[in-house]
Amino acid sequence: MVKIEAIIKPHKLEEVQTALVGIGIQGMTVFEVKGFGRQKGHTEMYRGAEYKVDFIPKVMLTVAVKDEQSDEVVKTIQKTASTGKIGDGKIFVTRIEVAMRIRTGETGPESL
Repeated sequence: MVKIEAIIKPHKLEEVQTALVGIGIQGMTVFEVKGFGRQKGHTEMYRGAEYKVDFIPKVMLTVAVKDEQSDEVVKTIQKTASTGKIGDGKIFVTRIEVAMRIRTGETGPESL
């Protein structure tokens, strides 16, 4: 089992969700986050005053999947979330040691 975390632009969330459901993903967790990478933030104007925004609003989604699904999920997220511009985000894949469904006590891939 693997956990896939993707940090993407907020306006791409619905499109990514639809694409993941389309390949059979049954659940995900979504967080509103802020951060910066190579783009280092940007400046904006508010009531005539310029100010620097260091942390850019993003969305982080987390999906736990069976090993055999991971490549397809990563490719789907990358293809769907990409705009071709700086700040599209990152995808991280990590191994899950233990997963348990709280209600039933099921463990392993069945718990997903």
